[in-house]
Amino acid sequence: MPDPLDRVRTAAAERGLDIELRPRPEARSLVEAASLLGLQPADIIKTLVVKRADDTYLFALIPGDRAISWPKLRAVVGVNRLQLPDPALALAATGYERGTIVPIGSTTPWPVYADESIRGRRIAMGAGAHGYSLFVEADALIAAYDGIVADISQEIP
Repeated sequence: MPDPLDRVRTAAAERGLDIELRPRPEARSLVEAASLLGLQPADIIKTLVVKRADDTYLFALIPGDRAISWPKLRAVVGVNRLQLPDPALALAATGYERGTIVPIGSTTPWPVYADESIRGRRIAMGAGAHGYSLFVEADALIAAYDGIVADISQEIP
């Protein structure tokens, strides 16, 4: 399998996405990663791989200072059951290890669901490889993947 950063660069170019890949020291938490990048936690978007009951997947893009809302996401997707797969299944579904997952360059182009709060912002997210962050305009990313935008998050309990 090609280098994950090369996969990301190639896939971004194919979709006309202007991205920036930036090295980032190892962080033990999202809050620490935000601090290292000079960002707020809300500016770092978690890309969650979500498994449907039929063994297909989707990507949920959630701001770092919020949590996924399962009832909201189930309503938008139109299903009764969704779950986070174990790390091995997420890797098999995307080609990326947990903590590096990004829709760009995924081995399978799963549907993208983006929380409405990320619109109109430049965001940081996983870059396909540990030690890097990817920066992109959220609206361009959503458009490039025909993403569905909805209220799919909640405050972290």
